[in-house]
Amino acid sequence: MDDIVAHAFETERKNVATAVTCYMKEYNTTIEEASEVLWNTVENAWKSMNHEYLTLTSIPSQLLLHVINLARMMETMYKKIDGYTDSTILKDWISMLLVEPILF
Repeated sequence: MDDIVAHAFETERKNVATAVTCYMKEYNTTIEEASEVLWNTVENAWKSMNHEYLTLTSIPSQLLLHVINLARMMETMYKKIDGYTDSTILKDWISMLLVEPILF
């Protein structure tokens, strides 16, 4: 998700190849097509995680819950912005969640 959202920034820095760039070169597609395919991959991963959590498997549900919570955190950080690079919005979200009181 980070590579999809931060593709323009990472390309501008010419620091590393992103998943979007690699997909574009491998399959000879546009940025939009590559991004769409990668977002679909993220959606399919969510479906797979939810399916595994909701069906009885030999993997303990508490372990699966930790994996799902990690994925939730990653989605929060990278769905619309590169939350690692531009952490000011994340700071506001964390402040709202943990510091500011909830009025009843």
